[in-house]
Amino acid sequence: MPPAISFLKARALAAGRAADRASAGAIICLGSVHLAAIAVMAWSEFGLVPKAAFILAWGLVNFAVLIVLRRPILSAALALTLIVVLIVMSRFKHDIMLMTVNFVDVMIVDADTFAFFLAIFPDTAWALAIAAVVAVPIAALLWRADRFRVRRRAALAGAAACLLALTALALLVPGDQQEEFYDRNYVSKFARSGVIAALDLWTRGILESEAAVTDRLRSAAGYACAARKPPHIVMVFDESSFDIGAVAGVKVPPDYGAHFRSFDGKARAFVVEGAGGPSWYTEYNVLTGLSVRSYGRFADFITRVASGRIERGLPHALRHCGYKTFSLYPWLGAFLGARSFQTTTGIDRFIDARDMGTRTIEPDRFYFDVAARLIGQERREQPLFLLVYTAANHFPWTYRFRAELTPQWRDPGNGAEVDEYIRRQSMSARDYAQFVDRLRRDFAGEPFLIVRFGDHQPFFARRIIDPALDEAGIAQRIAQADRRFFTTYYAIDAVNFAPADVSSALDTLDAAYLPLVVLEAAGLPLDPSFAEQKKLLQRCKGTFYGCADGAEARRFNRLLIDAGLIKGL
Repeated sequence: MPPAISFLKARALAAGRAADRASAGAIICLGSVHLAAIAVMAWSEFGLVPKAAFILAWGLVNFAVLIVLRRPILSAALALTLIVVLIVMSRFKHDIMLMTVNFVDVMIVDADTFAFFLAIFPDTAWALAIAAVVAVPIAALLWRADRFRVRRRAALAGAAACLLALTALALLVPGDQQEEFYDRNYVSKFARSGVIAALDLWTRGILESEAAVTDRLRSAAGYACAARKPPHIVMVFDESSFDIGAVAGVKVPPDYGAHFRSFDGKARAFVVEGAGGPSWYTEYNVLTGLSVRSYGRFADFITRVASGRIERGLPHALRHCGYKTFSLYPWLGAFLGARSFQTTTGIDRFIDARDMGTRTIEPDRFYFDVAARLIGQERREQPLFLLVYTAANHFPWTYRFRAELTPQWRDPGNGAEVDEYIRRQSMSARDYAQFVDRLRRDFAGEPFLIVRFGDHQPFFARRIIDPALDEAGIAQRIAQADRRFFTTYYAIDAVNFAPADVSSALDTLDAAYLPLVVLEAAGLPLDPSFAEQKKLLQRCKGTFYGCADGAEARRFNRLLIDAGLIKGL
């Protein structure tokens, strides 16, 4: 054989062996990435349906990237990166809010979301830059090393098959909304929530409302406020507070129940819309006078969804009557878009933790002191409205919060978490009583209406309300809106003032009616929307969204939309 031919044949054989080794290496690399994804699934997903949803989501992302890149190794690496980022963000969100990432988080990412994240992690920009510097060369290396190609038509077919299967799974086995409070199943929950959110958006929109109604809200012409100066109004957002003494078997101090009674000696029940966590649900209720449940799967994002779109509610009505309106918020204003939401619902000045000069949770007296100083600075001819948040009773209850403030405390004997909860409530009751005494002392003759309410029960309450229920049973009862899991309290107090009308302050009241109660107790006239809502309260006996299976709430929403008081929803 001629030497030239022998040389070429040897080169060809060597090239073939090199190609085989490269292909084998590529196969090993591709298999390693997919095995890593399976390991992530085994670690994070629990249950047959969540595992199936994870696999379908994994396939969908892989095929979607393949449509663009055609390279399976790089596509799998990018998909794995996205999965890991999603899990990291879910765990971060759960640490902050006791909830994992939902698909709607991606749909409505806004400036406040980024601002809050950067405030919590100020070095994020540098970390992202470093990650990009590292990731780009790795991606380029994988691009060059990937010897395989997938036809776009095949990738498109694979993506369509995974999407259809995931959709069928999400519809046939609907996710439990309470599952979002558990620190697991991150990818499967995210994927299934995407299907449901898209379906809800397509079929019913963001806000439930009747397609049309025959009646209209009456004209606002002639709606005028009283000539005399009305009382200052202080609303106390009593974090995680309810009368735990009503739970069978729980031991409380002898004077425990006094904190939950109003000026007339009554203890009133307040039915909120969140079970053990979402304070922003009740925030929406008491500011707008509307129901979070009208938003379906979008409820968790209510403050961002509703920002700039609701032009009725308590602060709006009070501003019409000459009030200056304030909110003392114990955390960063960018959290869930709280500042943006509240300022568009009629709050003139939103004061968050940074404005108050604190970076941590403070005892309630800290916020009451800020409120008292603000009243002293601002009270002139205009009446004031203050929404004062407290924070001492925020979760977790697994440690002694400011133990030095209760040196004589003795645990009632319920277990560490419940006893710590009651201890913090005792601190709140003491700080509130001192605040009321300060108003009497420092503002003699000035009239004050004070309305307190619990925003939701503590998260652990679901386990002690009905100890016979397991997690699945609790989730079922919560999904059925069992009031035992949603009932807190509200109380009406007054300083140098006799509440004008408490006829709407029923013994059991849904949270959306509280603005109406405040307006009447202060002796203020009702605008047309609140006058209509009072008729609804009387027809439904204190129930709002649950009245007539939601029909009354849908009708009321349509009236507000037609009147231009709800826009863009």
